[in-house]
Amino acid sequence: MTTSTHTSHVPGPLLDRARVHQPEYQAFLLLRTAFTVAPIVFGVDKFFDVLTHWQRYLAPGIADITPGTAHQTMLMVGVVEIAAGVLVALRPHIGAYVVVAWLAGIILNLLLIPGFYDVALRDFGLLLAALALARLAASNRRLAAPDPTGLR
Repeated sequence: MTTSTHTSHVPGPLLDRARVHQPEYQAFLLLRTAFTVAPIVFGVDKFFDVLTHWQRYLAPGIADITPGTAHQTMLMVGVVEIAAGVLVALRPHIGAYVVVAWLAGIILNLLLIPGFYDVALRDFGLLLAALALARLAASNRRLAAPDPTGLR
């Protein structure tokens, strides 16, 4: 009689604690936290302009085609950023791709404003980091998925 050794499926939170020392999981947590907090903080600040005067980052051509004033456009941008941050917190495998698309739009907007190419380049780096989060989230989701056979 042969016996096989196997472990049963470990629920998500226990699996997370078991993986907390793995570099890949640490990178996932770091990026997930950053892309949750930053969009929410920047989105909320669109309503208060404490960090900067956000309207100056809106290309005139974009402001001309959006409904309302530039300030109202930035308020809409703030709402989208807050929603993206919440989505990253709840569903990082989806939210990260939303952030990638959002950053691509921001980069295109910034490239239309002379003198903001450095900010566009910085945001390209953030786009790559968001893409890395998306890939890590997909991997993390796959590893945390229940094993249909009950063996693991």
